[in-house]
Amino acid sequence: MALRLFRKVFGSRNERLVKRLLKSTEQINATEDSVSALSDDELRAQTTLFRERLAEGATLDDLLPEAFAVVREAGKRVLSMRHFDVQLVGGMVLHNGKIAEMRTGEGKTLVATLAAYLNALPAKGVHIVTVNDYLARRDAAWMGQIYHALGLSVGVINSSGGMGPDNASFLFDPAYEPAEQDGYRHLRRATRRETYHADITYGTNNEFGFDYLRDNMAFTPEQRVQRDPYYAIVDEVDSILIDEARTPLIISGPSEGNTEALHQDRYDHQPDPPRGDQERGRPTGLRPRRLLGR
Repeated sequence: MALRLFRKVFGSRNERLVKRLLKSTEQINATEDSVSALSDDELRAQTTLFRERLAEGATLDDLLPEAFAVVREAGKRVLSMRHFDVQLVGGMVLHNGKIAEMRTGEGKTLVATLAAYLNALPAKGVHIVTVNDYLARRDAAWMGQIYHALGLSVGVINSSGGMGPDNASFLFDPAYEPAEQDGYRHLRRATRRETYHADITYGTNNEFGFDYLRDNMAFTPEQRVQRDPYYAIVDEVDSILIDEARTPLIISGPSEGNTEALHQDRYDHQPDPPRGDQERGRPTGLRPRRLLGR
């Protein structure tokens, strides 16, 4: 009874959190007029200024109001789509590593641009995880216009169908027009490594997982394509982290070249030691060499 009365007066924890975040949107809205007055080049230059401030010791939370205002303005200019206040709240929730529940049509794809842009500023790579290849390509080509206007690079990874990862890797390029039935509009082919080194990379959970497994089968560091994980936004999180997670990812491949480099213990044939060593229990014929491994 007392708990019900408390919730009625003060609201649930979720309602209090949303109310607090709504107050934060006032800071973002307060900068809208000044940001709208910027030219396209000045708007693009804000990314460089934000990165300089990070290098000087500012935090992402310090930059959040201005960064969100910049993304909102870019959305208005290139897509004619303005983030509503409730979508700004969704972006803050994602930035804080929490789950934002939104229904179909409420603008999840647009909301993701806020947190993705902010967390791409440290230049450590942001992953946006979708449920299928079509959505990864569509969202990258669609929202890539916002990121491109702000000076960020965007990549896409798709399943190659056995043709090799580099055959299904793309970078967003608004000037790219493919030949007939030979690729996708605004998505230029690139290597998988180049795609992962973009500021923001779209792809499916399976492809991110398989690339991780391939990297752990690489013979040399140069063959690895992924960077160290930093920040990811997961679309349809219940499906990917619960339903899809029940199916394990398994990958295998033939050994190539000199497999000795994969062994942690390597032995080298040496001449037999004197008989006295045999009598003292020391091994003959093989002697352990230095440990090898990554």
